[in-house]
Amino acid sequence: MTRTWILPLLLTLSGSVVAAGQVLMGSPGTAAATLPAFLALAGVNSPLIFPRSTSAREAERRSATDGRPVVFWRPGCKYCIRLRIRLGRSARQLHWVDIWRDPAGAAAVRAANDGNETVPTVVVAGRPHTNPDPLWVREQLSPSA
Repeated sequence: MTRTWILPLLLTLSGSVVAAGQVLMGSPGTAAATLPAFLALAGVNSPLIFPRSTSAREAERRSATDGRPVVFWRPGCKYCIRLRIRLGRSARQLHWVDIWRDPAGAAAVRAANDGNETVPTVVVAGRPHTNPDPLWVREQLSPSA
């Protein structure tokens, strides 16, 4: 669990140090612009931007019931962030599995990607798709939404 917060915490700490240094050097305006930029990066890379993760087993069970895709992701992945942001509100309709929290999810991703933990891996109707286009993922929600 703490592993998912390492990058956001480092970004927040780094931004605070850089902003403090800029204030001490007499550039409060630059500090006022720098700190929010670091905090925004921390927020985007935090688990808070993603819908609540479930276990791979639970996500697969829910997907079998409602037909919605399963997304395997990990915090800090720029492609996962891109997918989440581009999906907008429809991202909440997907079943999200954080592979850093769920070893079975990480194993499923490795099995789908020749032993690599490449994310996002989206499973639609039992078929994995690695780093798919967000528009395509949104289209997969249309029949079940």
